[in-house]
Amino acid sequence: MRTPNMPPKPLCSQARPSSASIDSCSHHRKGHRQMTQQPDEPSIEARAEPPWTANGPDSPILPEDLLLLLFQPESGVIAGENTLFYVLAGAVLADLALHESVAMTTTRTGSINVEAVREKAPPSDEILLSAWEYVSDKPRGVQTVLPAIGPRLRHPLLERLIARGDIRRDNRKVLGLFNMTVLKDSQNGRRADLLKEVRDVLVDGTEPTPRIAALAALIWASGALPQFDPQIPWTPSVINRAQELERGNWGAGATSEAVTRTMTAVIVNSVISTAAVASPHQ
Repeated sequence: MRTPNMPPKPLCSQARPSSASIDSCSHHRKGHRQMTQQPDEPSIEARAEPPWTANGPDSPILPEDLLLLLFQPESGVIAGENTLFYVLAGAVLADLALHESVAMTTTRTGSINVEAVREKAPPSDEILLSAWEYVSDKPRGVQTVLPAIGPRLRHPLLERLIARGDIRRDNRKVLGLFNMTVLKDSQNGRRADLLKEVRDVLVDGTEPTPRIAALAALIWASGALPQFDPQIPWTPSVINRAQELERGNWGAGATSEAVTRTMTAVIVNSVISTAAVASPHQ
């Protein structure tokens, strides 16, 4: 667990490119797939139509909101690209946990497995469904699921954000010769609204909804929270609050969500430990 006196380093230690707003989606997808792809890795393709989730038609799923928040409008880059897929995979599992579509069990050795809840209807969103099907075959370790479902998430999630109008993709020429793709904030207000809700929890101590608690905890797990300063000041009190969310301490009003809080805490801690192992020099 990180301590307030030692601010965590962002997961992505690579220097930003000279044109920091270049969309480096293809480069990272290729590298991640080569490093982590497994034979039974689930398939997730980009969708053309708006998503449909348990929240209703056109409602963004949790990993979409997380990716939107990690997008940095000033530079046009997404924070924590090096191990972004672990964080997005954690958001997928957290979304399934929030909807009680997965359950967790402890093995004889003390490791945590996640498995699909078959008594409930499968999620209708294709990204959530792909992850649900992956853990419906048999219980799988959380730290096995993260690298299995994560590498293919960035592209379809980004395409959804662009299709919905949350992020804008522009093309520009450099030196009048080379075409470059850049990402820009669409100024539709959705990212600003999400950021305010997360800020209210981390800075003002507002009791979060389960969804916002999971978002804030996953931002902390990504190591990118310092990059939100000054909107979310990087202070000891903010760090302490983020660590409470990491442990599943959402507030007195969240007593009824005890199982969900525990599952989300397990997922968040798994993201932190798995990403730390994958990036020991960061």
